[in-house]
Parts: sequence; C-alpha cells; structure tokens
Amino acid sequence: MLDAKLSQEIERTGQQHLLQFWNELSAAQQDNLAEQLANLDWNLIANYKQDASSLQNDFAAQARRAAPPTYVVRTPRNDADRQKWRTARERGESVLRDGKVGAVLLAGGQGTRLGFKHSKGLFPIGPVTNQSLLEILATKMIAISERYGSTIPYFVMTSDKTHDEIEQFYKQHHYFGLDPESVFLFPQGFAPSVDLKTGKLLLADKGNLCMSPDGHGGLFSALWKAGLFQEMQRRGIEYIFSHQVDNPLAKVCDPEFIGLHLMHDSEVSTKVVAKTGPDEKVGVAVDIDGRTQIIEYSDLPKDLANERDSSGELKFWAGSTAIHLFNRSFLERVATSDNILPWHRAIKKIPCLDAKGVPVEPTAENGVKFERFIFDTLPLAKVALIVETLRDDEFAPLKNKDGEFSPQYVRDRMVQLNKRWLKSVGVTPPAEVPVEISPRFALSAEDLHSRAAEIASTSFDRPVYLGPVD
Repeated sequence: MLDAKLSQEIERTGQQHLLQFWNELSAAQQDNLAEQLANLDWNLIANYKQDASSLQNDFAAQARRAAPPTYVVRTPRNDADRQKWRTARERGESVLRDGKVGAVLLAGGQGTRLGFKHSKGLFPIGPVTNQSLLEILATKMIAISERYGSTIPYFVMTSDKTHDEIEQFYKQHHYFGLDPESVFLFPQGFAPSVDLKTGKLLLADKGNLCMSPDGHGGLFSALWKAGLFQEMQRRGIEYIFSHQVDNPLAKVCDPEFIGLHLMHDSEVSTKVVAKTGPDEKVGVAVDIDGRTQIIEYSDLPKDLANERDSSGELKFWAGSTAIHLFNRSFLERVATSDNILPWHRAIKKIPCLDAKGVPVEPTAENGVKFERFIFDTLPLAKVALIVETLRDDEFAPLKNKDGEFSPQYVRDRMVQLNKRWLKSVGVTPPAEVPVEISPRFALSAEDLHSRAAEIASTSFDRPVYLGPVD
C-alpha cells in the first residue's frame, strides 16, 4: 500500500501513470515499487516537470565568469618550492603514521568501452605481470601501509553491475594481501530516468522504475547509508583520499598531497595536470564567482579554452585527474545536507515500457538519466586547493579500446615511468624491453637507490618484473 504522503507526491508531480499497472502486481511487487517511489527525490522530479529544458544550470553561461583558480600549488620550480614540498611530505607522513588516513576507490565502472565484459577493475593491465587494475592499486595500498606502519582502511564503491563480481574477485585472490577486515565494499545509489519530452518517470517493467547509478557524486550518501562514516570515526580517520579504479599511476595516499592539503587548511583538494591543449577532454579547475570548482570541458566555451596568458600558457590549464583528498568532517556535512549537490543530465536511449505496458527499445534518445559529480563538492568548501602533478608521473586512465588512454597506451606509460626511475640509478634497459616495478619494491625513483646493487645484477635482456621480496 502507498502511504498518503507518497500518493500526494505522485499527484503533485503528475506521475499517476506509475500506478496504472498496480493491480496487476503481487503484494511483494507492490511493496518493492512503493519502496522505490519512497526513495525518490521528488523535488528533482517536480522541477523537471515544470520546465524540462532548464533543470540543469547553464554551465556554459557560468563559464563566461570563470577565472584561473586562486588556491593553487604548482609543481616545484625553485628551491623555495622544493622546500615547501619537503615540508608537506613530512606533514603527510606524520598523519599516515598516526593512522588518520583512509582511502576510497571508485570502482563502479564496467569495461564496455574496452570490449571487456567485466568490471573495469578486473582488466589485466600490468605490462609484464598482466596484473589487474584492482591488484596494482591494492598493492600500492599495502606498500603505503607497510611504509608508515599503519593499516589504511579501503572503502571500495561498486555499482549494482560490478558489486558481486568485485567482491568475488577480491575473495578469490585473498584481497591481494590487504586485510579483509579493513576492506569495505559498498554499492552506490540510484537515480530515476525520465522521458525526455514530458518529464514523466520511465518504467523498466510494470513493477520497477528505470533506474541508473547516481554518479560518483553519490559517494557521500552511499558512505552514509552503509554506516561507513561511523567506521571512519571509530578508526580515527580524519582524511579521505579518493581515486578511480582506471588510473594505475595514481599515487595512492600521496604524503606530499596530504601535507599540502593540511598546510593550506583545505577541506577538499584536487590534483590536476597541465592540459595537453585547449581541446583535451578533461574537466578544468576554475574559479567562478570566487568559488573554486571543476567544469566539464564541453561547458568551457572554445574561445576561453584557447585563451593564453602572457607567458603563452593556457589560461585554463588545470585538467582534473579525478584524484581528491577530503576532510572527513566536510564529507559528513555533504552527506547529511539534502540536495546540496546539483544533478547533471545525460540524454540517453533508455529501454522502457510504453503507455500500454509494452517494452520499447528506442532507436533515438528518449530519456534523461541523472547523476551527481564528486567534484561539485569543491565550491562548498571554505578552502578548495588545486595541486598540480606531472602527467607522466600520475595520469594514465584506462578509457578507450584503441588510441589514447587505451590498454597499450596505459601499459606504455607504466613502462616509461618505471624506466625513468631506473635511469635515476644509472640503469637504462633496452627500449624494446618492458619493465614493471611492484609498488612493494619501490613507490618512487628515490626508493630504488637503496636497491641499486640488486638492480645492477638484474638482466634486462627480456621482460623484467621487479617484485617484492618477502
């Protein structure tokens, strides 16, 4: 049965069609549909119905007011910069040793664009070992925990389509050496889909709404619903590092990043790389009306994207890497504030029922999916810090089947990085020989100096994996 309040919302928003098959449903099916309806953001539905063409803010118009971000730390350019980064590293190492850092992995994506019929995290990407993305990132977590003598809890956000497979993959591989008691898998939430023209909610079948994952911005409410903020509090976690499963180069729980975040009293910090050009398809860090935020590349007008400063550098140069650091207290405020993050629209072909209850496979875009973005937290922070990192060191996300950000591209970038590390200790492997270095062997070039003799005795006449020695 529907309660009176829910019936009123259906009436208020003109969604009576949702109940046209109600009497055909079993009691259990009715309860299931009622639960879905009770969990909807009815204000979102009402606003769309009022004006389907203007639900979302005009982000392109906002971009006309954009300026380069105010709170920025660029990569070191002089001795003073290098000293600041050394100090930051010391600050970050201190909180890591004190066990105040947790990590979030966004792992809800599938490998569809790669032609991979599994969760993207299962994709084999190791240049020599063929290790999966999940294993490489888990090994980085272990290496950081070992270095600083504290267990870093890992909060892994999945989706309805990846949760079971990822959970089984972790169990099958004994969590790759992670402490199972410190790995928390939780699914992201859902948002409804509506008809593109009318704003009416779409039905997947007579007893279920058309629902889709609510975007990586659903992280905060998903953590709250899973009770994981309480777990963080219990463990004394004050800072949350966030990264995506598709980027094996990410410096997980990077102490310099953490230290800079602390030194600037930031509530949320974001790593960026200098864009390769005005047309690169990455989000851009800007200030709008005095608030730092990330805007989509498609929302930055072309003339602004091409604008350069007096030195010839792109004015809007800061491309997002999707690597963030949050104060836990800030995330809790976001999670417990109703509708604090904006909804974004994605126009899609959405299979659904027609008015007669017949399944339809649309041949053109017929509906709108809603999602929230994690970076929309930036303008909510008292201080949102932008930190530059080097693209070659930390940004090679796996996105496409071929070309840029393809598996071959990512593997090549991993090999190139490891060879640069080896060159710093006087070893230059042949160009054609792939090299892979386990995070438990070295987390950076400087780690290799203590293992120079071991490296010098290694033959590089075939593919080389430098792994941990337990």
